[in-house]
Amino acid sequence: MSDGYLLAAIATMAAVTYIPRALPLILVRGKIESHFVRSFLYYVPYAVLASMTVPAIFGATDSPWSAGAGFLIAIVLGLRGKSLLTVAIGATAAVWLVEQALRVLLVFI
Repeated sequence: MSDGYLLAAIATMAAVTYIPRALPLILVRGKIESHFVRSFLYYVPYAVLASMTVPAIFGATDSPWSAGAGFLIAIVLGLRGKSLLTVAIGATAAVWLVEQALRVLLVFI
């Protein structure tokens, strides 16, 4: 890769990430009064995070069963108000236990 290509790629990535962040500051001068738009903008980060995380969960394990178990445990622990560390350890433990159980079952089949 040449240095010119690398600099052009970095400049393009910087522009592409900066423009969507700067446009709202430039285009919207006053406070947004619409309850619908404010509500929509409030939930956008959560929707984006979920849309990136959930497919990665089901693609990161050996089995969709273990991924589902970890996902379910994470949801239950999160809804019960547990800390992020507790949720992560619980989901990881669930995935590990289900994958070990599936390996044992495959030996007997």
